[in-house]
Amino acid sequence: MRIINLGEKNSVLNNFIAEIRDHVVQKDSLRFRRNLERIGEIFAYEISKELVYSSKSIQTPLGIASCNTIDDSVVLASIMRAGLPLHNGMLSLLDKSQNAFIAAYRKYGKDNKFTIQIEYASTPSVEDKVLILADTMLATGSSLVLAYNKLCDNGNPKISHIVCPIASVDGIEYISKHLPHKNTTLWVGAIDEELTIKSYIVPGLGDAGDLAYGSKL
Repeated sequence: MRIINLGEKNSVLNNFIAEIRDHVVQKDSLRFRRNLERIGEIFAYEISKELVYSSKSIQTPLGIASCNTIDDSVVLASIMRAGLPLHNGMLSLLDKSQNAFIAAYRKYGKDNKFTIQIEYASTPSVEDKVLILADTMLATGSSLVLAYNKLCDNGNPKISHIVCPIASVDGIEYISKHLPHKNTTLWVGAIDEELTIKSYIVPGLGDAGDLAYGSKL
């Protein structure tokens, strides 16, 4: 699996990553969501460079223009609820994409152990399409692998792109073992070394879903 860390090169992306981490800026949920949207836009732009294009003849008011436009069929998928702002940002650029949504959550038991529960999935077929699966955080990687497998119940994608602005080393290792190595790329903005006993990323940013949409029961 190919891994591309956009945060390794200086760009405005690093400003947005810094702001979603900043505990003061996080108090403004509107700004937090907008920053995730802008991060999604940047990732979508970078992924768009890897899609298949062909020349089309476009009629203008004054003549014919030759323009290279996207040929690939794209399915943009996200894990609710933290992945929704990221999804919206990517969709604003890849606006002809089909869309898929998966509801997954951690169900905790004793000693901070948990299982991942998937309760809902709405998805088109991904057969022979470009699948882009986005989630704000890649902690253990288990929910992302389950979501990917659920999407593949509806066919096998031609190419897969996984988008996680903040990822842990453990999560990257896990999905590297459990996702297809061929034609799969992981896109990240920052890689953190540590997971807590409850499998939260450190330094991370906290609970992205709560920061975007408010605390839950």
